[in-house]
Amino acid sequence: MGMSNFYKRLRKKVGNELIFIPSVATIIRNDHGEILLQNKGNGEHWSLPAGAIEPGEAPAEAIVREVWEETGLSVIPKKLLGVFGGKEYRYQYPNGNKVEYNIFLFESAIQKGQLNPNDNETKKLQFFSPSSMPELALPYPKDLFIYDEKNNPYFQWDEQWLKKLPEHK
Repeated sequence: MGMSNFYKRLRKKVGNELIFIPSVATIIRNDHGEILLQNKGNGEHWSLPAGAIEPGEAPAEAIVREVWEETGLSVIPKKLLGVFGGKEYRYQYPNGNKVEYNIFLFESAIQKGQLNPNDNETKKLQFFSPSSMPELALPYPKDLFIYDEKNNPYFQWDEQWLKKLPEHK
């Protein structure tokens, strides 16, 4: 689908300037434990199936929609793996648009479908073993790709930040 009308209207107002985008991404595994990655074919690094949350849409609804658009698969989000954002999740697209993502990262299970994108954003889809994944566009912690059903959600933050608060000095 590309950029939604909501984000197109926003971009008309702010140009290429940095905007915050509430987003979703998901880890989808096949029966061999390999992880599905997407390549847009425009020089960007590989990525997890992902996208922006639209106004009025819950994060879990957004990931189901995004995965269907980008992969042709119908998925069910099974677990929240982590929440990410900040300077490490800033990105500049080839067209110059700057974003800082706030990402809800899910683990999702395939319900049905075939790998066949329903939009023009995806040029290649491929499953990779966690040990042989290419570099991703965003710096997700590598240990998230090793399956362990007991893992707690990962919350990205620097504990030193806590010391900056007035009551902790």
